[in-house]
Amino acid sequence: KKKVKEGCSLPGSSWEERLANAATPLWRLPYQEQLQVKYESQRKILQTLASRLEELGVDAQKPGGLCCPLRPVVPSPIINGYRNKSTFSVNRGPDGNPKTVGLYVGTGRARNIVCVKANHMKNIPPEHKQVAQCYEEFIRCSPLDPCILFHEGGHWRELVVRTTSCGHTMAIITFHPQELGQEALATQKALLKEFFIRGPGTVCALTSLYFQESTMTRCSHEQSPFQLLHGEPHIFEEVLGLKFRISPDAFFQVNTGGAEVLYQAVGELSQAGGDTVLLDICCGTGTIGLSLAQQVSKIIGIEVVEKAIEDARWNAAFNGVSNCEFHSGKAEAVLPQLLSSWEDARPLVAVVNPSRAGLHYRVVRAIRNCKSIRRLLYISCKPEGEAMRNFLELCCPPDPGKKLAGEPFAPTLAIPFDMFPHTVHCELVLLFTR
Repeated sequence: KKKVKEGCSLPGSSWEERLANAATPLWRLPYQEQLQVKYESQRKILQTLASRLEELGVDAQKPGGLCCPLRPVVPSPIINGYRNKSTFSVNRGPDGNPKTVGLYVGTGRARNIVCVKANHMKNIPPEHKQVAQCYEEFIRCSPLDPCILFHEGGHWRELVVRTTSCGHTMAIITFHPQELGQEALATQKALLKEFFIRGPGTVCALTSLYFQESTMTRCSHEQSPFQLLHGEPHIFEEVLGLKFRISPDAFFQVNTGGAEVLYQAVGELSQAGGDTVLLDICCGTGTIGLSLAQQVSKIIGIEVVEKAIEDARWNAAFNGVSNCEFHSGKAEAVLPQLLSSWEDARPLVAVVNPSRAGLHYRVVRAIRNCKSIRRLLYISCKPEGEAMRNFLELCCPPDPGKKLAGEPFAPTLAIPFDMFPHTVHCELVLLFTR
């Protein structure tokens, strides 16, 4: 395979170091020290939650000022090159070349953004770096400009690379059409396909090559369809003995090995038995629910991304899982309707795995006001952010003004999982009971 070249570097503090320090600030620390740093940050979050609950009149102080026991951080099975999805930007590099494919250093506010190649990043696998290198080679040969700011014109934009342990690689290229007609667009797509399928890009051995015409920073498939230029429409991953189909924009945990450890723990913490109904909110492609399907009576999954629900249904059918149903739509619209008429006598356990924006207030209210839910597992990649608001809404005393009539939950146990080695982030699983 073609060797990936190192990015340009400067004397002293190089651009590579600046990028590594910004995106993976713990990269210099031995792994055990990284885990200790993360443990301390999670401890502070639980202390903050305890004090915020005290302010609301909830007696939540436990030993150490925490709101519940905190277990040690569960390490990632893979420490380097663990990411199965990477997003690369196109912008000016340190040498001034506007067609540089990499990650940002700097901020828009300070107007000092530089796009630095990710060749040295410890968390990105070599396959992703290779696709980024080839994409850069392609756009540098293209007469079309990069689209750095929408209003300034240009066309070539973001690259997303997804890989799986099955050896599959998917590349998704975002392109701003500007004023180009269908014929000109068809030419660009043909050139792109030629480069990756028969040209220098063949070293990437792409399973899927997608193209998306986008006039916004982020477009869903519904807003602007992903166009398959070559290969298979999906890539496949195996988790806990199950096979999962992944669409271009479907959510899938970025660390597959870490996800297996996380899902096993969720299964144990849920204490879900053969008569339990598991409510999987923000279910993505159904990974959590399907991995627990054998130990429960029924799975109900809810997800806003329509293509992810299609994947979830396919995943269930392919793996022979028949005790599940998946609902497409916003959780705040689907869940209240689902729970308002809930008369099932079986135990109901909820698992929520929202984005950094946390759960919509109507989702929290529906969970809180459903008497059947006695156990709730909240999986958060940013517990100090909007998720904190959710924790307080789940645990505060009944509030008629906010229509929080149900019995409050109490934080019972916290387990951090290191899904993102070298970064300051980890995935916190908080068990709430009532």
